[in-house]
Amino acid sequence: MAAKTQPSSSSLLLMSLLLLLVSLIFPSSVIPATLRSDIQALESIIRSIDPSSISPSSYLSTWDFSEDPCEGSGTFLGVMCSFPLENTTNRVTEIDLDDDGYEGFLSDEVGNLTELTVLSLNKNRFRGPIPETVFQLKKLTKLSLSENFFTGDITPGITWLTELKTIDLSKNSIAGEIPPRISSLRSLTHLILSNNHLDGRIPPLNGLWKLQALELGNNHLSGTLPKLPPSLRTLSLCYNSLAGRISPLHRLKHLVSLDVSQNRFSGTISHQILTFPEISHINVSFNQFISIEVVQVTGIESRLRILDAEGNQLQGHLPLNLPTYGNLKDINLRSNKFYGDIPRIYGKRLENNSWRSLYLENNYLTGLLPEEFLRLSKQIRGSLSNNCLHCPKNVRICKGVQKAKSQCTNAMQKEGLE
Repeated sequence: MAAKTQPSSSSLLLMSLLLLLVSLIFPSSVIPATLRSDIQALESIIRSIDPSSISPSSYLSTWDFSEDPCEGSGTFLGVMCSFPLENTTNRVTEIDLDDDGYEGFLSDEVGNLTELTVLSLNKNRFRGPIPETVFQLKKLTKLSLSENFFTGDITPGITWLTELKTIDLSKNSIAGEIPPRISSLRSLTHLILSNNHLDGRIPPLNGLWKLQALELGNNHLSGTLPKLPPSLRTLSLCYNSLAGRISPLHRLKHLVSLDVSQNRFSGTISHQILTFPEISHINVSFNQFISIEVVQVTGIESRLRILDAEGNQLQGHLPLNLPTYGNLKDINLRSNKFYGDIPRIYGKRLENNSWRSLYLENNYLTGLLPEEFLRLSKQIRGSLSNNCLHCPKNVRICKGVQKAKSQCTNAMQKEGLE
């Protein structure tokens, strides 16, 4: 049997030198490059944007594809990447562009960024429909495309993005209905669809048990209030065609801000809403409410600071208990059907320098002003015009004409207010 040939010392030396040379050219410590399909997706995104809208100071001006997007010495602004510990490729995880006025379309290839968790393109000029491929990004937690020119509708595909916490499509030209199955997005905390062309009814949303902010204002929504999650802290439904009672809101005890203005709601503004423990801002203006229940809150810490109920059909005397809301600063009850004297306790609040503004014009108020109004009116913004008050013209809050007393009397008799 032949003996095995052992490598010579010179051969071993040569092999060692070759290994050293390879290690110098291709060092083992080099972090892997970004996945090629991610790079191609970024290239497609920038190709879909008008080059003339990319200014030298913008984020996109730093996207230099002669270098790796995640590893290049020139940082790709607005792009975040993951850097795995294993010997695998890097991945793009976030795209958060600046508001530099980019014009163009969102490329379909964005759907190839399968590790993407954030897609934020706010305050630009993207147009066209939102690509269906966006709804393949199963790891998205934030989809924020506000203040662009996106069109089309919100397809049911959005419900595939079960990790979403924030959806902000506000201030676009999106039409159609809100997908009923959007309530299946159990992780959602912010749903912001205001300032679009959405129509139809608001679907039940009580399944969104983590939702804190719901903003659907400035659309063409109709129908009555749906079931809403009790976790809500901000609710804005202004400038729609919603109708009916607002009693479904009684369950929303964590509300901080409520805006249902410019709708067709009717009935009573209940004391439950005015006394929510954390409520600070209520706007129910320009609806068809006929009464407001203001209970005494002495001894109870009320955080209500702003109450706007202008342009309704509120009747009766001004609420006597309103001054018991210790943090209340701004009151707007103009253009309603209140009648009778201004309560003396309102003057006491002026004396305590508690109210910043009080607007009571265009009602049917009569009689003399509380004495404090005469002395302290310079301390408050507001108006008492277009009532039937004895309002001295040298008092700033009295600027403007008053109705004839007979006009107030006739109106009260006609409406059965006396």
